[in-house]
Amino acid sequence: MNKRILISNDDGFDARGLKVLEQALLPLGEVFVVAPDSEQSASSHSLTVRRPIEVKQVGERHYRVGGTPTDCVVLALQVIMDQPPDLVVGGINHGPNMGEDVGYSGTVAVAFEGTILGVPSIAISSLQRDVAGGEAIGRIARIVVERALEHGIPRESLLNVNVPNPDIAPIKGLRITKLGSRHYENFIEPGRGPLRSHYTIGGRDPVWREDDGSDIAAVRMGYVSITPLDLDQTHYKAIVEMERWRFEL
Repeated sequence: MNKRILISNDDGFDARGLKVLEQALLPLGEVFVVAPDSEQSASSHSLTVRRPIEVKQVGERHYRVGGTPTDCVVLALQVIMDQPPDLVVGGINHGPNMGEDVGYSGTVAVAFEGTILGVPSIAISSLQRDVAGGEAIGRIARIVVERALEHGIPRESLLNVNVPNPDIAPIKGLRITKLGSRHYENFIEPGRGPLRSHYTIGGRDPVWREDDGSDIAAVRMGYVSITPLDLDQTHYKAIVEMERWRFEL
C-alpha cells in the first residue's frame, strides 16, 4: 500500500501527537507534515485572510506554517503538494474531541477542510492528553486509516475518532458511534484584583450526557469511537416545520 497522506493538527508542529501519527502512517507511503508553527487549539475552522502566511520547509515533506490548521490544509493541497493526497488526517490531538467539541476543534477542522476540498479525511484525538502511550494510540490510528483507504469514506463525510487512555485500561476494540453532548461548569472565570474587568474562557469539569451509542459512552467503556460526520448540516425536519411559518413580505 503506497499512498500519499497529508497530516496536520492544532497542537502545533512540535506536538508529540503529530509525531506519533507520522510514525504510525509512514509504512503506508509518503506522509506530508504541514502543521501550524505554534499551538492553535480551539481555532475551529478559522482561515487567515488579508495577512501573509509564512511557510517554512524544514525537511523532506515537512512544513511549518504561520497560520491555522485550515490554512495548513489549503496551502498543502493548493501550493505545497504537486498532486492531491489519498487522505488527509488531523491529529493526534492532545485531548478528546467529542460531542460539541467538534465545533471548536482545529484538529477536526483539518478533516472538514480536507473533505471540502475533495479529499477523504479523518480526525484522530486521544483522551490521554500527553499521548504518552504513543505505540498503542498510533496502532489504532493506523488501523483506522488502513480501513478508510481500503473501503473509502462516503462522499462529503469525514470520520472523527477518539481513542481511550490506554493507561487507564486496555483498549477493548472499535465502535461506530454518534456524537454525544456535554456542557462545561465554570466556563467563564472572572479576573481578580486589578484584572477584575478581565475574563478567562476555559471550561472545567465537563458534564457529559451518556446516550447509548454515543462517542462518550464508547470511550468510557474502553472502546475507540469512530463517528461519521457530514458536511451538510441542514436540519431537514426543521425545514418541513418552518414551511408553516408562512413568511411574507
